[in-house]
Amino acid sequence: MTLSFAVQARDGAARRGVLQTAHGPIDTPVFMPVGTAGTVKAMTADAVRATGAQIVLGNTYHLMLRPGAERIARLGGLHRFMDWPGPILTDSGGFQVMSLAQLRKLDADGVTFQSHIDGSKHRLTPERSTEIQHLLDATITMAFDECTPFPATPDQARDSMELSMRWARRSRDAFVPRDGYGQFGIVQGSTYPDLRARSAAALRDIGFEGYAIGGLAVGEGQQAMFDTLDVTVPHLPADRPRYLMGVGTPDDILGAVARGIDMFDCVIPTRAGRTARAYVPSGTFNLRNARFADDAAPLEAGCPCPACTRHSRAYLHHLFKAEEMLGPTLLTWHNITYFQRLMAGLRAAISAGGLDAHISRLRAGWTTAREEPA
Repeated sequence: MTLSFAVQARDGAARRGVLQTAHGPIDTPVFMPVGTAGTVKAMTADAVRATGAQIVLGNTYHLMLRPGAERIARLGGLHRFMDWPGPILTDSGGFQVMSLAQLRKLDADGVTFQSHIDGSKHRLTPERSTEIQHLLDATITMAFDECTPFPATPDQARDSMELSMRWARRSRDAFVPRDGYGQFGIVQGSTYPDLRARSAAALRDIGFEGYAIGGLAVGEGQQAMFDTLDVTVPHLPADRPRYLMGVGTPDDILGAVARGIDMFDCVIPTRAGRTARAYVPSGTFNLRNARFADDAAPLEAGCPCPACTRHSRAYLHHLFKAEEMLGPTLLTWHNITYFQRLMAGLRAAISAGGLDAHISRLRAGWTTAREEPA
């Protein structure tokens, strides 16, 4: 046994489940806060735990550069290093193959990176990516892939997908099975249904503990993303967790959960918290907006986070206007709490067989103007 996944309830294509790992259980659908460099930005580990988060995400590329995977291993692994004894999923570095295109050279064997920190050269292959994730002691290791940019021609998408599938095989061969640990393969193929089906079939033949869908939320638009999920999810094993990488907004998550996705990660709640944007049941607030300067109300009534239970909108507005560090901390805490409560509500709705009505109520509560000007 490696990872164990059990579906406890279904509502249409949506599933509520539990993923058992060496570092504790994960209730799905789940949102994973992003801790790229061994920290969820602006948050202590205790604060992240207080939001209800059960799993966080780290990044192979960034931790490889600083402080180094071997150093983290000598210091007891990433769980101890960042004070997170719970599950950790590590991205393989594949996204940086796309996002740092100006700093890398790709070939059939792997990628040579120029560090964005100091310009030093580094080599990342499927084997090295898997080794780094092992040194980090990642609960869930991701196969090394190329995240296909959008737009891509059919030929470009096919070549990228086929390269990722060859790397998936090599990643799997390099993975060291351990009780309670697992590795996920990543489906690629851009927005082309035939390529997505071929990619999913190739990964099923290799065999993984879970399956991720990559190459979305890269500019294709929400409807194209949903259409791609519609043609991809049916090709994934029903008894394994499904992870939509890099997604997303609350509305993206609702649509993806309804289509059978179990796991999500995104920088949106933390990045929004650092830029004065708060997620609330009516949409989003920009706390820099002058209308909050004298607003004594809590940010969101009923939210258990300290931004809401201990402070007013006026105080949060003041913190951002004064450029105090506490502002991003409190608002990030709130946003991650909002996303965790969103997922808890979805899990309860699936169990009760009322997901469609629940999603309709959430969407009806959102204002048409999601962002407010400062």
